Amino acid sequence: YKADVRESASVAHLYGQNLVAAESMTAIGTAWAWSPELLKPTADMELASGLNRFVIHTSVHQPVDDKIPGLGLGPFGQWFTRHETWAEEAAPWITYLARSSYMLQQGMFVADIAYFYGEDNNITALFGSKLPDIPAGFSYDFVNADALINLLSVKDGMITAPDGMSYRLLALDSNSVYMSLPVLKKIRSLVNEGATVSGPKPVGTPSLKDDMAEFSTIVNELWPDDKKEVKAGKGKIYSGQPLSDILGLLKLKPDFEYKGPMADSRILFVHRKIDRTDIYWVNNRNNRVEDIEATFRIEGKVPEIWHPETGKTEKASYSIADKVTKIPLHLQPNDAFFVVFSGNAQKPFLTVPAIADKQLGIIDGEWVVNFQKGRGAPASVRLNGLSSWSDNKNDSIRYFSGTGTYLKTIEAPDEWFTRDAQIWIDLGEVKNLAEVIVNGKSLGIVWKSPFRVDVTGILIKGKNTLEIKVTNLWVNRLIGDAQPGVTRKITYTTMPFYRANSPLLTSGLLGPVRIISEIRK
Repeated sequence: YKADVRESASVAHLYGQNLVAAESMTAIGTAWAWSPELLKPTADMELASGLNRFVIHTSVHQPVDDKIPGLGLGPFGQWFTRHETWAEEAAPWITYLARSSYMLQQGMFVADIAYFYGEDNNITALFGSKLPDIPAGFSYDFVNADALINLLSVKDGMITAPDGMSYRLLALDSNSVYMSLPVLKKIRSLVNEGATVSGPKPVGTPSLKDDMAEFSTIVNELWPDDKKEVKAGKGKIYSGQPLSDILGLLKLKPDFEYKGPMADSRILFVHRKIDRTDIYWVNNRNNRVEDIEATFRIEGKVPEIWHPETGKTEKASYSIADKVTKIPLHLQPNDAFFVVFSGNAQKPFLTVPAIADKQLGIIDGEWVVNFQKGRGAPASVRLNGLSSWSDNKNDSIRYFSGTGTYLKTIEAPDEWFTRDAQIWIDLGEVKNLAEVIVNGKSLGIVWKSPFRVDVTGILIKGKNTLEIKVTNLWVNRLIGDAQPGVTRKITYTTMPFYRANSPLLTSGLLGPVRIISEIRK
């Protein structure tokens, strides 16, 4: 539904509105199987498509607390209610959505192309399976006949809307070859005023009342046979050429581009501008680390990296030349953050020392695990190592859903503590969220890779107590309650979602748990 979201965003941009809301993260057939980490790529794709206000599906009325996970909306989820296993750990996830949304509500959207898709089909029918073929690095808005005729004008060669939204190029989709006379006349007016238009020659009109003689006259005026470029008034019309070639003829550089070692890297972006500040949101669509060199169509400003997951900001290395700014970016798996340009750069480059990781130690051996009460698991067990709860021989652990607290005392040697080094605990693989507590102090909840917390100043030389509260999903307990012979079920749902032989989900702390030192090179 990327086209649907982008259509709503386009309306907001054209009519001067800063909010774009949509039903979000709807699921079917995967009941109670979603964690924030699994939901994030979907939320980020919505943000990339122009959304900036989430209406999360679904939070149905829950009248009782003795039936868990409780009521559902038939087969439709994901069920965002107080009975979700990770409901009490949801704040960092919602904060991420809130920060990202807030930033993308600021100022105005920046786009180069207004994309007219015609008059006789809706956007979903045209682009439900594949979006328009827009060259990488350029943003666009959909435009319909009403907006084209009533909103758009030309100022200084730019196609503009009353609220100040502007575009360098009006692109006509192939579906627009059947074009009504009012739209055709408006295009002629825009070109005469100085607009640049790209698209195929119209072949007819969908209207029965249009004057066909006038229609043919204007078409032949703007699209004479066998000409790929026509000057009309102050503007031009291009046809029979890819958009990438036309943007090249206009000497318009991509707003954002990147290069890196991986051929299949995929980084999306959104650009908004408020006063003299440019806000870029960038999103890694791969579940792996990406190190890229990003190029932004910005010059003379200082960039910073703003992280919506943590609220932290940091300086960025950069170089400014040829009217663009290049920045090396390190993106974690499925990462998304903001690159904010503001202020005047006093020099054309800046190099921020890179961070180097050094493994100090691995926390292995025996763990004590205390399980949440009322979920069927034993109060406490000792584990010789880290493995998935779903692999445990004890059925009450294998089918457990809820929070298990891993307890351990660790010895921190003197050599871990060096000057100017930050010390982190990296949990490795976690299914699905974790709160880390060191020496009685909570260091927060981690919900996506890398599952890592800063313990600088909290971890001390010598003995330290470590608690890791890990929460998984409801799926395993629902499967456990579907086993033959179960007479007392822990869970209640309004319809059966899983069978006894449904596959269990990997759960718990899988590790390896490591102590990491971060040092600026």
